[in-house]
Amino acid sequence: MLLEREPIMRRNPRLRARLFFSYLVLVVILLLVMTAAFVLFLFAQPVPPAATYERLLTTMQAITPQTGLSSRPTLGELSRLMNQLPQLAADNGVRILVVNIPNQTVSFDSAGQFTRGDTTRINEESFTIPTPRLITGQAVFGQLSDKDGTRWLFAGIASVRQGQEANAIVLADRPPEQTLANIIDRFRNELALPLVQAALVGLVVAAFLAAVISRTLTRSLAHVVQAAESVATGHYDQRVPVEGPAEIVALAESFNRMSSQVQNTQQSQKDFMANVGHDLKTPLTSIQGFSQAIIDGAAKDPREAAKVIHEEAGRLNRMVTELTDLARLQAGRLSMTMNPIDMARLTKAVGERLTMLAADKGLTLHTQAEPVPPVSGDGDRLAQVLTNLVSNAIKYTPSGGEIWLRTQVNNGGVEVVVRDTGLGIKADELQRIFERFYQVDKARGPRRGTGLGLAITQEIVQAHSGRISATSAGEGHGSTFTVWLPSAQLTTVTRGRRS
Repeated sequence: MLLEREPIMRRNPRLRARLFFSYLVLVVILLLVMTAAFVLFLFAQPVPPAATYERLLTTMQAITPQTGLSSRPTLGELSRLMNQLPQLAADNGVRILVVNIPNQTVSFDSAGQFTRGDTTRINEESFTIPTPRLITGQAVFGQLSDKDGTRWLFAGIASVRQGQEANAIVLADRPPEQTLANIIDRFRNELALPLVQAALVGLVVAAFLAAVISRTLTRSLAHVVQAAESVATGHYDQRVPVEGPAEIVALAESFNRMSSQVQNTQQSQKDFMANVGHDLKTPLTSIQGFSQAIIDGAAKDPREAAKVIHEEAGRLNRMVTELTDLARLQAGRLSMTMNPIDMARLTKAVGERLTMLAADKGLTLHTQAEPVPPVSGDGDRLAQVLTNLVSNAIKYTPSGGEIWLRTQVNNGGVEVVVRDTGLGIKADELQRIFERFYQVDKARGPRRGTGLGLAITQEIVQAHSGRISATSAGEGHGSTFTVWLPSAQLTTVTRGRRS
């Protein structure tokens, strides 16, 4: 088996490595998504006006000597330049305006959009010149809008009168459009280095966490694998630690339950083989011994010896019949005709039939068959269940004791309760009394049962979609058996062969 598994393990990557690399791939994909999101975010943002302000200010610096403006241009100086400004604007590819920023008015517009005295929305912005400029006067920057709402960026020189900005000659241009080249350039200059640094840190942290998480998961799974291999080799007492994530915990708990059930099943099979061997050996030994005595003429009373042989043969026959019924019940091949059954009436009939048997042993059988809803079942099989339970109560209750047989409604169904004041059952035996060949009374003898009655009873009850349970306060305190059956649906169903 190991030789066959080794190549498979080499061909398939280990789970730990696959988890590790999957975490890293996830982090890389996340970083790529973040980068794409950054690019889209930048693309949706307007281009910063700094470059336009710089360019306009440089152009203003170039044309200032041509205008002869002083550091504080007066209205007279500005009026003198009105004829010169359109040509300067055309030569430099810009728009020149004379504006009064506090009053939001325009005195001159080389583009002709505004006439003298028109008002517009002017937003002055604070902008620091990155490098010194040979500009005389106070530089102003901002945005203004045409009458149709078109937005323009401007930069220029304002005259100052009594601490207030007055008239300003400004150069204006349209805001630059966002382009992929601008985005890449801005991304490279502003975000690339921090993003790469963050990516490297994230990869290191992700690699560490991936190693820890993958090792934790695979360690828990490795315990399950090792325990499963041990169970496969016959070590059924294997248990795995219940730790890790919820899914691993659920897997460990399920494995432990399975291992416990397998262990119990294996023990039951061993007990079954031991019990069936002993139970077959006892009557066969009696038959062989008494028959040999008759052959040898050593039997004092051949008739009595023949009677023992007959009883033991009958016991073997019952055992074989019950084993056959049990196997057919467990395989779903025992045909049962389901009809509405009055459990109160059936319980009363079983009680009346066994009252004399209880009285012969000095017991009192109380039958309390209260009216209950009908159940869907096979009358003969349900009578077999009740007969077996009451017969066991009679068998294990000493003379002078009492037995109660009653019906009641509980939990949406019908219950039949058999309680006695008999020998009781030990707590460690309650879980095994429904096993095949398991007997609470370990005494051997010709009157001993087959050990199959309760196993058959449980199968019949479960075939009726019911359940059976047993309780006892311990040895010498009696026991109680409860059969619960669901209320009937008024249909007749014949149980057929299960596929």
